[in-house]
Amino acid sequence: MKKESASLFILRFVLFLSFFYHGTGILFDWFDGPGISGFAGYMHFPVIIAALVGIAETTGSLAMISGVLTRIGALNIMIVMLGAILILHLPNGFDIMKNGYEYALTEFAIALSIFIMGPGEYTLTGLVKKDAPFILK
Repeated sequence: MKKESASLFILRFVLFLSFFYHGTGILFDWFDGPGISGFAGYMHFPVIIAALVGIAETTGSLAMISGVLTRIGALNIMIVMLGAILILHLPNGFDIMKNGYEYALTEFAIALSIFIMGPGEYTLTGLVKKDAPFILK
């Protein structure tokens, strides 16, 4: 189980980096992000939808790095990536060089894998027990 846990941690860490960067850029204007109103304007979304995307990305990223509520965090990421694929990237085809859905699909697949497998052994200790319900892992 150690190899699987190490692999899951690497995948969780990569999702954390990407979604923490983007989520906090939306919510808090960090990392030269657009902020909620900037993101809403760019995407032509209501401000509440932009805020929910930022919240989903940020909380999903924190679930990935901590290994706590990982499946809920993975579900957050999957929903955001499904939206990105359908709303933003699908009309451009697959190729990422043409703003296609290649990268968003990859992140969706990583999140789906983590949703199925759970966080592995490398999580914040003591907060999630091995016998915890499926969704809490």
